[in-house]
Amino acid sequence: MKLRYTFLFIIGFILQGCTQSNPVFNAREGDTLTFSGRKWTIKHSVGLQGPGPNLFSKHPNDVFVDENGYLHLTISLRENQWQSTEVISEENMGYGTYIWTLEGDPVNIDEQAVIGLFTWDNNTFQEQANSEVDIEFSKWGDASETQTLQYGVQPIFFGPYNEERVDQPQENSDNWIGVSTHAFTWTDTLITWQSWIGSEYGAGEPDASWSFDLDNPAKIKYEGNNQSDPIIIPAPGETTNARMNYWLLSGLDGPNSQTRHEIIIRKFDYIPL
Repeated sequence: MKLRYTFLFIIGFILQGCTQSNPVFNAREGDTLTFSGRKWTIKHSVGLQGPGPNLFSKHPNDVFVDENGYLHLTISLRENQWQSTEVISEENMGYGTYIWTLEGDPVNIDEQAVIGLFTWDNNTFQEQANSEVDIEFSKWGDASETQTLQYGVQPIFFGPYNEERVDQPQENSDNWIGVSTHAFTWTDTLITWQSWIGSEYGAGEPDASWSFDLDNPAKIKYEGNNQSDPIIIPAPGETTNARMNYWLLSGLDGPNSQTRHEIIIRKFDYIPL
């Protein structure tokens, strides 16, 4: 019996992709939590919302900061409905460098799940495509996919065959398992992305990188019956902020594994220009 319980514990750890920790409730006040020295609003919905669309949970066991000060985002079955999680910085941000350190397994992610590290502005769709710059991990519905890291700038089509996909280092995709650091620097003429194995930003040559400049063609963002102006590099707006989420392509259908999933974000930093 003891061996059986040990086996089940190990399987549960593998499926969740990271170490379990207990919530620290004093890092939270209502629907706001403190993480990396900043205040973050916890997204919550009673109906389906984008991305996905999904239901978004604010339950303290689904999105929380642990005793180490690390943020946990989950995809969980709550009240018989699959729910995703997202946090939104209360601080407005703009051009500069955005840095995230992850802990977990974004390589063997469920094929229906997406980890998003990005900027967003609800008020700049028309002129700036919501001022969105992204780092994402996903298999985009393809269970056989191993190259899950993608950098992107809106307007963009997200998916496994997108030209902005970063497939390097191809022979070492498992390097992102454990602790890894991912960043982009956003200016009005150039966006550069870089990723490193480990917890240190700028620790030697990056293990993956990409850049996007004004030599690229302008694109239009489509959303329902609306379309944005043609955009190459979007500009931040007055209400642009940083966001982090863990969400499902399939929304209420849940992850393919039908199990709870969790990712840890150890820290976030923003260095304005």
